[in-house]
Amino acid sequence: MEDARKRQAVAGVVLSIFLGAMESTVVATAMPKAVASLGGIEIYSWVGSGFLLTSTVMMPLWGRLSDLFGRRAVYLTGLVIFLAGSVLSGLSQDMRELIVFRMIQGLGAGSLMTIGMTIVGELFGLERRARMQGYIASVWGVASLLGPLIGGLLTDHVSWRWVFYINVPFGAVAMALIASGLRDGERPEQKPVIDYTGAALFAAGVSALLLGLELGRRQESVGVAVAVPVLVAAVALTTFIAVERRAPEPMIPLRLFTNRIVVAAAVTGFLAGVAMFGSIQFVPLFLQAVAGMSATAAGVVLIPFVFGWVAMSVMGARLVLRVGYRTVVLAGMVCLVTSFVLLSRWSAALTQGVAMRDALVGGIGMGLNMVPMLIAVQSAVPRSDLGAATSMTQFFRAVGGAIGIAVMGVVMARQLSSGQPMAEALHAVFVVGFLISLAALASVFLVPGGRAQDLARADLGSEPTHARG
Repeated sequence: MEDARKRQAVAGVVLSIFLGAMESTVVATAMPKAVASLGGIEIYSWVGSGFLLTSTVMMPLWGRLSDLFGRRAVYLTGLVIFLAGSVLSGLSQDMRELIVFRMIQGLGAGSLMTIGMTIVGELFGLERRARMQGYIASVWGVASLLGPLIGGLLTDHVSWRWVFYINVPFGAVAMALIASGLRDGERPEQKPVIDYTGAALFAAGVSALLLGLELGRRQESVGVAVAVPVLVAAVALTTFIAVERRAPEPMIPLRLFTNRIVVAAAVTGFLAGVAMFGSIQFVPLFLQAVAGMSATAAGVVLIPFVFGWVAMSVMGARLVLRVGYRTVVLAGMVCLVTSFVLLSRWSAALTQGVAMRDALVGGIGMGLNMVPMLIAVQSAVPRSDLGAATSMTQFFRAVGGAIGIAVMGVVMARQLSSGQPMAEALHAVFVVGFLISLAALASVFLVPGGRAQDLARADLGSEPTHARG
């Protein structure tokens, strides 16, 4: 009976994560018709940016709330907000409404991957957890890849509004599965104290940072419009750290960063995110503007990237049980550095086959890095901090990607403004990615050596309360 409930809960998590991952890419192919219907072409790009901003900001907050109030109730709350935002987005009457409703959708979406991965980490012991996290990561990859295709089919044959409505029936099924299959663990005897001040400062600081990065990417220069939100972010986040040191129930427990594995996961994930997510955005541009490929051919080149990520997420999760975290992550970072060496050698004579090979190497590198470090973190912290630790691992990777996109955009813009051709400007982007990937490779040695089983703090899947020290 208990195994049946676990299967139900995992099925609900998988379905929820599929919807959340798909929603980050499905809108792209629907936007031309949405713009034709609603207008507002000058602001339409915020439909995607607003969703990513709110979902990223909320990741750590959802994770910590699930530690305090239980996974089941908090996850269902996040799903309800996500589905409400989906319905409202489909009902939008102008572009401003669509942007606001997409941000509401993003508020809920921030819970789906974060708490979903936490639930899997809590339900299973180390060996099954490793397998399951690999499969969950593959669901995310497949959903991201299918998103544009599904969006195009719905837009062409039904309506662009159905890229949002389609979430509702599947989301309802996910809610039913989670509600019936997942049981919350022991609740604290005293009602948790919510750190409202810390949450507000964190949300304000990260929002300002992401807004500044987005404006910097669009303006391709650092001016007052960029400097002001970055300054606000610095002040808010500095104050946030001071507040968290004194809070009885901090929203982001700073004690997590005394754990070597948590620090290693944050640093490696951040640097890998800066390098790869920052650079991969410019691959289609190089393929079309320099190599002369069509948009379709450029899109096909990215398929091996996702395939490599998905396949190595599954394999890497299994390998950590045999060779340890450091060896697997080191292999991933070597692949990441190698991919940038290959990218930096691209020229106008580039063929689609070579480009697909090079993209595959990058995907393999990311797959061998992300899931093994998530498993390491979940095995190294007590259950009371599992949601916060899981969410922070994902958060640093996401913020690294946002910073990478902004930095690479500035690099390309400055190269072009100095009179460099597009090929040379993009070559500079890939060289910067290579340098950052070298830093990511060096950061692997923060990861403890040894067998995964020996480094695990506790078998969270089999212990009903806090992990033993």
